[in-house]
Amino acid sequence: MAYPALVPGTLLKRYKRFLADVRLDDGREVVAHCPNTGSMKAVNVPGCRVWLSPSDNPKRKLAWTWEFIELPQANGQVAIASVHTGRANRIVEAALEAGALAPLAGYVSLHREVTVADARLDFMLDDPERGRAYIEVKQVTLKEQDGHGYFPDSVSVRGTKHLHSLRVLAEQGERAVLLFCVAHEGIADVAAAAHIDATYAAALAQAAASGVEVLAYGIDVAREQGRPIEVGLTRRLPVRL
Repeated sequence: MAYPALVPGTLLKRYKRFLADVRLDDGREVVAHCPNTGSMKAVNVPGCRVWLSPSDNPKRKLAWTWEFIELPQANGQVAIASVHTGRANRIVEAALEAGALAPLAGYVSLHREVTVADARLDFMLDDPERGRAYIEVKQVTLKEQDGHGYFPDSVSVRGTKHLHSLRVLAEQGERAVLLFCVAHEGIADVAAAAHIDATYAAALAQAAASGVEVLAYGIDVAREQGRPIEVGLTRRLPVRL
């Protein structure tokens, strides 16, 4: 997935869930839309470098959208994380269409937002010979102090509901897949955040035991002079059930 010309700055603060104050490199202080309804634990770090996408749409209240943050890592390197949860499905869709996710490659058609088993799931793949595959995507950005990645970063009733729907589909003989889109370059594996949402962790274990496939893929960020210009989804990561 390609990005427009992103503008760098420094995060000052995030507030009221959907707003972030950013000081651009040219000295201006702007208010950016924060397209993330979660707690943003570990990726809401004032003082870090961020990247914003601009908009010249006169109907928008805010001309800027917060896309990425650069986070220092224990090894002295910097990892980029996408904070825009709305991008996750687009990144996954591009990977599915390109056949980049081997376990999900080879299907004839792709359908978005399919309502089934009392929930709206993100994708359905279909093939006359292989049948259908239902996919729910969850973006992962939480890297805890132990170095591991976790989902969710706050209690997720909706996420638990999706797991129940996937489990019902699997028990009916359908292919049901939970796909973690790991939108943080510094995360090398994923587990359920039982320390944050024990109900979700238990539901994930039940879903996996019922035949739901749990996959995780990490983003690769292409840069041009340090600026993120494109994101791919190619790194398969282990899931710690």
